[in-house]
Amino acid sequence: MELRSRRRCLITLLAVAALLSVGGVGSIGVNYGQVANNLPTPDKVVQLVRAIGATRVKLYDADPRVLRAFSNTGVEFIVGVRNEDLGRMKDPANARTWVRDNVQAYLPGTRVCTITVGNEILTFNNTAMSDDLLPAMQGVHEALVASGLDKQVSVTTAHSLATLQVSYPPSAGAFRKDLLPYITPILDFHSRTGSCFLINAYPYFAYKADPKHVPIDFVLFQPNRGITDPSTNLRYDNMLFAQIDAVYAALGSVGYRNLSVQISETGWPSKGDADEAGATTENARKYNGNLIKLMKQKKGTPMRPDWDLSIYVFALFNENMKLGPTSERNYGLFNPDGTPAYALGITNSTTTARGGGGSTPPAGPRIDGYMTISEAANKDATRIVAVTLLWIIIPLMIWMHV
Repeated sequence: MELRSRRRCLITLLAVAALLSVGGVGSIGVNYGQVANNLPTPDKVVQLVRAIGATRVKLYDADPRVLRAFSNTGVEFIVGVRNEDLGRMKDPANARTWVRDNVQAYLPGTRVCTITVGNEILTFNNTAMSDDLLPAMQGVHEALVASGLDKQVSVTTAHSLATLQVSYPPSAGAFRKDLLPYITPILDFHSRTGSCFLINAYPYFAYKADPKHVPIDFVLFQPNRGITDPSTNLRYDNMLFAQIDAVYAALGSVGYRNLSVQISETGWPSKGDADEAGATTENARKYNGNLIKLMKQKKGTPMRPDWDLSIYVFALFNENMKLGPTSERNYGLFNPDGTPAYALGITNSTTTARGGGGSTPPAGPRIDGYMTISEAANKDATRIVAVTLLWIIIPLMIWMHV
């Protein structure tokens, strides 16, 4: 039985490795979160990342253990300035110290290519944090310039899809008017420095909000009738690419049509509470497996078919100390012991997800580093419901004659 289990894990690892080896127009990375007390040590994670063939990893901080462990592996890293540290980055001395200690110290052995300054700041409804965002990005960039690293390390920030006021049809995508005073200067920063615009996009939440009316095949990249944008006649057969093109349209509407977009987070939970529709092993397998297969086709979105598109799957591990509903602890491709959470990419596999990651998190102080996904949504519940129901689901029903 043990030998059979090992063979099954090996087959799954080989399948994941084949899927993640994506080049050309599209590339796939993975988010490496650590809100857990049972994860393998970074040196063992190196072995796992190598085994699955991943070449891009995104952190939510700049964990020195991880950056040291991945030295000379060739893996490209996105490291992060935590939300609580934004204010400090406005001070040039603090920014230079952060870059020295968290980036420069690990180059060139560890390939740090991008720094994210904060995560989903503009949808916190926190004016002070929103005011600090651009100055913090500028401070980190200027520190890179002073260190001679600005040509090899870019600076950006990750946004929630809730920064959009309109996402249907994709060609009508537009940013929230109340956020434009913050977003427009940030876009100018991207344009001047050559960095990408990052979005966290989860079609799962659209399905969870109204599973009776959102076609499951459309969100899982399964064969479906698709939808056609009435303004452009472009056809979409999955929600994620429609969301990405809505972001491209929003950028174009404010004069930044040529900015590149990357998806800094997307994924699907393999387990959830009773009221979390669709959070199953099978749906997680289909979402992530089909997404990676789609990226292997080396095609962009309908609106930008020849543009580079990088997508970071959330997440590498199930994280047992994340707060919120059960789904929060079950986005991982892998269990903490390194076994696959499900047979990603193996058609008609009988492999089932093993336990782990679904337990209630132990009581104690909040572990910062990055927000729970559901918390990000609940920060502005009215806005999120409007985005998912009014701007995606209801128009989609009319569009598809459901």
